[in-house]
Amino acid sequence: MIPLNHYLIVSAILFGIGSAGVFMRRNLITILLSVEIMLNAVNLTFVAFGRFIGTVDGQIITFFVMTVAAAEAAVGLAIVISLYRHKESLNPDAFTSLKW
Repeated sequence: MIPLNHYLIVSAILFGIGSAGVFMRRNLITILLSVEIMLNAVNLTFVAFGRFIGTVDGQIITFFVMTVAAAEAAVGLAIVISLYRHKESLNPDAFTSLKW
């Protein structure tokens, strides 16, 4: 059986990759995907702790988080498409003003 520390290390690496993508990239779609990677790292942690404890609570929480993440990705992509149609750019610096 793989120890809990291995799962947590992989989860920390995934979270680090996602946070680096959020802070270093200048494209809204890439930032949205990086946030999804960070969310999946947290899901991996939930499942790992659930397996370590011996319950299915981590898997149940992950199921609900993935459901909300799918809706969030759909809404986020719709907002990104709307912003691209308006400003014709995916650079976050172009969207500093909330006025259209």
